[in-house]
Amino acid sequence: MGTEQALTVAQHLLACALEDLSEWPGQKVIAPSHESDCDWASQLLEGKDNLVVPQGSGNLGERLNHIDNELRLQGKENLIYIGSDCPTLSLKDLSDTAQRLKTYDTVFSKASDGGVTIMANRTHWPDLSELPWSTGSLGVSLTSLCRQSRLSVGYAPSGQDVDHLKDLLGVLPELNGDNRPARRALAKHIQSIFKQGKTSHA
Repeated sequence: MGTEQALTVAQHLLACALEDLSEWPGQKVIAPSHESDCDWASQLLEGKDNLVVPQGSGNLGERLNHIDNELRLQGKENLIYIGSDCPTLSLKDLSDTAQRLKTYDTVFSKASDGGVTIMANRTHWPDLSELPWSTGSLGVSLTSLCRQSRLSVGYAPSGQDVDHLKDLLGVLPELNGDNRPARRALAKHIQSIFKQGKTSHA
């Protein structure tokens, strides 16, 4: 997949995440990678109560700790984190996670590749900087760290994320049964990618 094609996929994935956020009844936060992207990020969602918190620097764990600290300084408590790489998420998944946060300090949705598709917490995260991000052992390591920090751990239903080209085919069956506009558009684009691939190798 070329750079232009990858960018188009990323835009479709972002549209799916924004579709999830637009349905969420609570306050919404967008965390762009760089502070220079804050103006752009602030225009992605409608509504006056949305927050934009840049991720800061460091690895993913350090950036998550930064976002978490910033939001708790503003008095936020129950937080649910999703990325833009899980187009199979739904409002029900987020609602189930929020419900489980009433019982557990942390809640995770396991990804099929060993990572997580949802992270949620009702108290500060422990130091996440040393976790094996982007590996198949992340989910187990994250759970272990939380329990070592005396935080209870609960689980929401498992999901699938998109890290590689082949993952697009993995989420396609579920997308084909999803009537939300951004999901329909992504499914159509995935089908076009693999149709072109078959044609070019014929």
